[in-house]
Amino acid sequence: MIAENFVPMRPILYLAITSHGFGHAVRTASVAAKVQELLPETLLIFVTTVPNWLLASYIKGDYIQRAKKLDVGVIQSDSFSMDQAATLAKLQDIRERASRIIADEVSFLRQNRAGLVLADIPPLAAPIAHGADLPCWFMGNFGWDFIYRDWGGDFIEESDWITKHYQTGDRLFRLPLNEPMTQFSNITDVGLIGGDPSQDINQLRKTFNLTTPKEKTILLTFGGMGLEGIPYDALRQFEDYQFITFDRQAPDLENLCKITDTIYRPVDFFPLCDRIVSKPGFGTFAEAMRQGTSIATLPREDFAEGAIMLANLQQFSHHQILDPIAFRQGNWEFIRETPTAPIGDRPINKTGVTAIAQEIVNYLSQ
Repeated sequence: MIAENFVPMRPILYLAITSHGFGHAVRTASVAAKVQELLPETLLIFVTTVPNWLLASYIKGDYIQRAKKLDVGVIQSDSFSMDQAATLAKLQDIRERASRIIADEVSFLRQNRAGLVLADIPPLAAPIAHGADLPCWFMGNFGWDFIYRDWGGDFIEESDWITKHYQTGDRLFRLPLNEPMTQFSNITDVGLIGGDPSQDINQLRKTFNLTTPKEKTILLTFGGMGLEGIPYDALRQFEDYQFITFDRQAPDLENLCKITDTIYRPVDFFPLCDRIVSKPGFGTFAEAMRQGTSIATLPREDFAEGAIMLANLQQFSHHQILDPIAFRQGNWEFIRETPTAPIGDRPINKTGVTAIAQEIVNYLSQ
């Protein structure tokens, strides 16, 4: 990372990212890292409030983190508990301050001589980019108008406002596991994006004393917001299994390995695991699908993206759809069950990282 006021004469990519959990930042960082691999002199500017260590775990070259929120996402206490009232209030506040936010970012883009805006997927990225006479390329599998419109009421007006901004974008890289996203113009369909494992498997086994065979090793991962009330005592029923978690608040159990060092990412442990236990989310699903790791997931019926994610999971991946009540009560017999094979007759496209990065590099190299 380098100082925010550093202004080099080099290609500069401004990355506007929804500060909602970790998924948007992770998938954007995976593309940005590839851009730097293909065009090493590129300076990345991440506009997001995610922890800096998360970006650092994906980006090896120079980057700036501009800790600003350009949109709201959903206000949540954990991966499943959404506060619609607080979300609406924050969304209305962003809308009221939109002209000031845009002016600040336009000034920043001009001062730093950015060459392109890539957005995942704050609607204000379009007027910000165009205010600085730059193109705005969006990237995503859903728009926030799709999520909010499903909630109805006062969210309809906010959704219409978001849709109008999305319609002015210059391009959309539409990821798999998507809603139609027809409010965008100039759509390019691409494959899955996400990070790849970067740690030596044997060294991981040695460092964390992971001696259990792969077929009995399970990763529990519920995204950046976590999940309250995980019944960890259920793991005592499976003494012959090894569980791995990034939850710092998890109890100390003999068959539960807690990863607390931020140099490690969930994807680094995928090659050691038979499957992951998760919630519906593009970042986790995409990285698991790219590695061919089975997914056991809790459904999410109150979030419009949830049904789409589950339908695609069943189409493209070995999977288990869990009963939320049984899960929270500690009935985890699914651990001993074999995941269901994908029902689709073709594999999912996994080439999105390179496809998007190459388009960015081509543009910045002009």
